[in-house]
Amino acid sequence: MMSLRQRLNRGLVIILSVVFVGHWLAADWVIRAVAEKQMLTRLQHDGDSLIDTLKLAADGQMMFDSSHAGTVYGQAYSGHYFVIEFDGQTYYSKSLQALVLPFAAVPPGTVKQFHYANGPQQQPLLVLSRGLERFGHVISISIGEDLTDMGQDIDQIRLAYLALTAMVLLIAIALQSNDVRRSLSSLQAARDELALIASGRQQQIQARVPLEIKPLVKEVNRLLVLVERRLHQSRTAIGNLAHALKTPLAMLFRLAEHPQLDAQPELRQQLQQQTQAIHQRIERELKRARISGNTHTASAFNPRQELTAMAMLLHNIYNDKGLMIQVNAPDQLIHFDREDMLELTGNLLDNACKWANRHVVVNVEIRQGMMISVEDDGPGCAEQDMLQLSQRGLRLDEAVQGHGLGLAIVRDIAEFYGGTLMIVRSQALGGLLVNVRFPL
Repeated sequence: MMSLRQRLNRGLVIILSVVFVGHWLAADWVIRAVAEKQMLTRLQHDGDSLIDTLKLAADGQMMFDSSHAGTVYGQAYSGHYFVIEFDGQTYYSKSLQALVLPFAAVPPGTVKQFHYANGPQQQPLLVLSRGLERFGHVISISIGEDLTDMGQDIDQIRLAYLALTAMVLLIAIALQSNDVRRSLSSLQAARDELALIASGRQQQIQARVPLEIKPLVKEVNRLLVLVERRLHQSRTAIGNLAHALKTPLAMLFRLAEHPQLDAQPELRQQLQQQTQAIHQRIERELKRARISGNTHTASAFNPRQELTAMAMLLHNIYNDKGLMIQVNAPDQLIHFDREDMLELTGNLLDNACKWANRHVVVNVEIRQGMMISVEDDGPGCAEQDMLQLSQRGLRLDEAVQGHGLGLAIVRDIAEFYGGTLMIVRSQALGGLLVNVRFPL
């Protein structure tokens, strides 16, 4: 779908283009009309001068003396021509060089009648025809002038005005586009604040927006508060439920170890399995609720600072192994939820420390995304088992303490952030290598 800015700019360009084209056409018509009106005025004056040359002879006949006509009508093909008719006689200007123009006579009383015709050399003419009565004689006079020179002048004016109009149109489009960009800058600010809210660095949209957008921003802020409240209520309810189930679950664990069940080993085994399944389900849902609940109250994650502190803690916990935990991570803030990243890296490092002989290496790389890799020098596992390690509650060795939820929680966190989990054998240390990739 076309963006709002592109749609507004397109609409403004179309409207301005239509307005300027219409304005240019109207101006072109006005220029031509004014020029022709001035030409008609000049032709009328020339006609009045020619009519004044008409004299009445002693015998009552009308006489016309062409010598009194303007010199322009005496030059061959000068572009100025006239035709006078009275008493059945027709007089042509010398500029026609004995050519005849098909100018029709007009009845008396026709003050002004103009039309277009072709001249002696097929040039366009503007012709003014008049019919009048003088000294009792009916006179018809038609005066024409070549439009070629005027047309050339009008074409030059038209091109100059077109260039000026195009320049003004481009300036207007640029100004309007800039105004649209400035008007929509508040929407960009609101979008940037939404990104801050998504990363946990802000709680509400605080940007100043136009009145038309303010109801939408208020509704988004209200929904953010509502979502936060409901997530908090969900987390609280799940926590209360888990706390309430702790005592009955502990009682079930004790009943599973009761001596009376020694005679029924199958019943004891089923009871232990189901009790363990309930315990794993409760822990898993608590982890899931915590992950879902931190989207708006998150804090940034500093890989070097957090992983160094975690490595020291795990070194103390597994002090009997004498582990060497190497941390390679950038000292910068990354806008992922700190608690989620600690949960993820904590499970990975704890799992590596359980199986490692002496060495554990954790690497964090920031490029087009973030990659966290943890590898150890432990025994590793077969390739067919690597595909099942992130399944819920799966443990490949029951002798090692745990519930089999670590890698499953890592997978949940990775999927929540749109990342991927990959488990392979470490080429450097020989144990297990777990890679988690996140898009930024």
